[in-house]
Amino acid sequence: VQLQASGGGLVQAGDSLRLSCAASIRTFVSAGMAWFRQAPGKEREFVAGVSRDTVSTRYTDSVKDRFTISRDNAKNTVYLQMINLKPEDTAVHYCAILQYASWSRVASWGQGTEVTVSS
Repeated sequence: VQLQASGGGLVQAGDSLRLSCAASIRTFVSAGMAWFRQAPGKEREFVAGVSRDTVSTRYTDSVKDRFTISRDNAKNTVYLQMINLKPEDTAVHYCAILQYASWSRVASWGQGTEVTVSS
């Protein structure tokens, strides 16, 4: 499985970005998807997840009300809309295919896209 993430960049605090992650195969539609991030010197952390049927979503507390995860199964793509970005959101963001019935166990990682938020 190949996951191609894009949309990162250098922005100022308060700005918005939308990350995209396109999967190469149709099994995308049968799996939960998530975004994780890893800031410099820190461990990779879960940011947001969406179930395969888009009914359920989950967010880490620090991004609730600012980030929205969504997916388009027809396009094999998952998105992360980020608003009101903060310097602490600076990190390499990774998309992932989740293992069945889990928000944290990853079946496959994509390459990262870097988000830098200046104050």
